[in-house]
Amino acid sequence: MLDSLLVSLMLLGAVSSSGELPFWAGANSYGIMPQYNGVASVLSASAQSDQEEDFRWSSGLSFAGSFEPGMAVPGAPVAPAVFCVDQMYGSLGWNALSLDVGIRHREQEFKPRNGMGTLSVTGGNVAWSGNARALPGYSIILDPVSVPFTKGHFLVYGRYGDYLTLDKRYVSGAYVHNMLVGLMLQFGRFDFSLSLDHYAVWGGESPDFGRMPFTLDNYFRIATGRSAAAGSSSTESDKINVLGDHRGSECFRFRWRDEGWSLTFQHDVPYDDGSGMGFGNFPDGINTLHLSLDRDNGITDVLYEFGYTMWQSGTRHEGKDKNGEHKILGGLDNYFNNQDYKSGWTYYGRTIGLPLMFPDGTRSASWRRGLLTLGVENNRLIYHHAAVAGVLGGLPYRLMLTWSSNYGTYKAPYEGESQIYQDWGTVRETPVRQFSAALTGSVPAIFNNSRLNLNWGIYCDSGKVLRRSFGALLGIGIKIY
Repeated sequence: MLDSLLVSLMLLGAVSSSGELPFWAGANSYGIMPQYNGVASVLSASAQSDQEEDFRWSSGLSFAGSFEPGMAVPGAPVAPAVFCVDQMYGSLGWNALSLDVGIRHREQEFKPRNGMGTLSVTGGNVAWSGNARALPGYSIILDPVSVPFTKGHFLVYGRYGDYLTLDKRYVSGAYVHNMLVGLMLQFGRFDFSLSLDHYAVWGGESPDFGRMPFTLDNYFRIATGRSAAAGSSSTESDKINVLGDHRGSECFRFRWRDEGWSLTFQHDVPYDDGSGMGFGNFPDGINTLHLSLDRDNGITDVLYEFGYTMWQSGTRHEGKDKNGEHKILGGLDNYFNNQDYKSGWTYYGRTIGLPLMFPDGTRSASWRRGLLTLGVENNRLIYHHAAVAGVLGGLPYRLMLTWSSNYGTYKAPYEGESQIYQDWGTVRETPVRQFSAALTGSVPAIFNNSRLNLNWGIYCDSGKVLRRSFGALLGIGIKIY
């Protein structure tokens, strides 16, 4: 039975002093914002049954378009207008189990009570942040369910899915496999959860190796993290290591809920190989602390996040042990990059995971969202991020401040000498500083019309990675039905 139907249209325009929109004007917006001064629109429709019922369904369809007048010049590398299917999905659920099919946004976490969008740089997941467009595919989701005989104290949850890549990339038509396994402990007001969220890019057409084998045997090898068969036509790297390009995150979350407030701490660890999965990359990780207050006015949410990705399991991938024998040390993890799948963990030019791991060509201003992207250029960084959200005078707002020290990669540092192949601490590396800020808000029911709302934002970038700029955004949302 249909419980709700919503049709809406969002129209917005954004400008900046440099011509290129500041970081927070486009980050974590599912890849629909223009790169330069321009306009964007999203037409969406969604319907669902009563989500409290054992059997439930939902569906959604949205189209997004953007136009950047500055790109409408002869010889421009990308088209000034971009149109895409933002979402097109159907979902069926029964009790704790559900199936999503199509193109659907991943739900972001650490959202404030005022509905202004995530306060976290990662959106709660360092591997899949909501920074890039959604991939088409299917996902089987198990919500937390209690393990028998544990009196509801011990729960399990998970996700299993496969996706396609449709963008212009180095290995075209590659597939993405995903599996998440999670455990949760609940005792009164306290709960603790840990999860392993794993992704593998595989298959596709490579300019170096031709068609990467797509077989049932290879699918099971991808799903279980094994190397390619010795006699197969896979690459030597796939035979020596594991088949495809693997990465993910290991997440630990603690939450305390009390009368009128809740406090959450999360430690989210990225990994790109076995050494990282085995915590050889410690202390790398994203640490998030979120306070949520059960109130309707003033400050309702406060978040602080500290990210560190400098170690990456060490400065050497291979070397000699204490006995002088050659061995694999497991370092140089090189987050979100891969030697065979050179587009790395990007989609339509934008980084799928942590947005501060800028795509290749960002600092040189050669990056274009519609062109081939060869991985990320900045995966060694330290950042501090603070965010506040709430409601003032009935108007929702969100303030975000991000300071980062960026070092590029081990093999290609932004400036100065790298730690690569050196003993840790023997090289004084040179950071490239960056500061990005955003103040956004909305005015619901403008002109006393419950169908119209106004969205606004002011942004700034200052530093030596992104262009120094000041920008503004203004949008009108229309609830058609």
